Amino acid sequence: MAIESPKRFLLKRRPLLERLSDKGFKHFCLLMAASVSIILFSIFIVVFFQSIESFSRYGLRFLLTSAWNPVKDEYGAFTAIYGTLVTSIASLIIAVPLGVGTAIFITENFIPARLRELIGLMVELLAAIPSVVLGLWAIFVMEPFIRPLLRILYVFFGWTPFFSTEPSGAGMAPAILILVVMILPIITSISRDALNQVPKKLREAAYGIGATRWSSIFNIILPAAISGITGGILLALGRAMGETMAVTMIIGNSNNFSWSILSPGYTISAMLANQFGEADGSQVSSLMYAAFVLMILTLVVNIFAQWIVKKLSLKYN
Repeated sequence: MAIESPKRFLLKRRPLLERLSDKGFKHFCLLMAASVSIILFSIFIVVFFQSIESFSRYGLRFLLTSAWNPVKDEYGAFTAIYGTLVTSIASLIIAVPLGVGTAIFITENFIPARLRELIGLMVELLAAIPSVVLGLWAIFVMEPFIRPLLRILYVFFGWTPFFSTEPSGAGMAPAILILVVMILPIITSISRDALNQVPKKLREAAYGIGATRWSSIFNIILPAAISGITGGILLALGRAMGETMAVTMIIGNSNNFSWSILSPGYTISAMLANQFGEADGSQVSSLMYAAFVLMILTLVVNIFAQWIVKKLSLKYN
């Protein structure tokens, strides 16, 4: 007579209702996970089919021209694409040192624990401020405050294409700075969590062989947390590319192309927010085309984020 295994014996003794609830929960989780992919795919399909008319009419020329004239039925999104990329990348360049530096300052015991908790709380509260409030603050406080600095940049670097326009109010430079404020909490929070996950044994080992605090931070701790920090940085980049309200309020919303970051500009999100409510006919299809381009850009950013995080994880972990 075969001896029944303990595992099978226990499974038979489990109540029928408990086994059914386990299977039901498993299928429910599977359904929820699949629904995320279904929703994302359906959005992608709807935007794509809504943009087919404009895509077939303008093709890739839509990406290389800046004309946006509903009367003549001429559309191009180069100015908005350029503004989206420049404001996102420039804000990331400024926010990364600030965010990672703040995370190091909080996690590496430079200040008392209560003060570290207070700074961490302030960072989290900054992330909770609505974007429309930040947009109003940028219009009435930040832009007048930084205008003298922008004029100095124009005076000394006006010979370069990127500072060739005299600042006169709203523009891409204030939009870059407000994006810094918006993505800084993301970078700081994720970097702080990544640094906190570094085992204490690594710190103790570094100090044990005579490394200084800064040497252990740059040679041991940061490499150990680099994959998480990089993931947070690229997540912030995706947020910056898709930010709408605050950027719309401060960027100037001009479709006239200029290389200068001191001049008014446009982003894809701002263009959609400004024009979709009054659009009709082929303009709707052109806006959908621009939205499809934005989705592709964010998709590329996320794929690149997954790839770089995986590479860094294999290298340092």
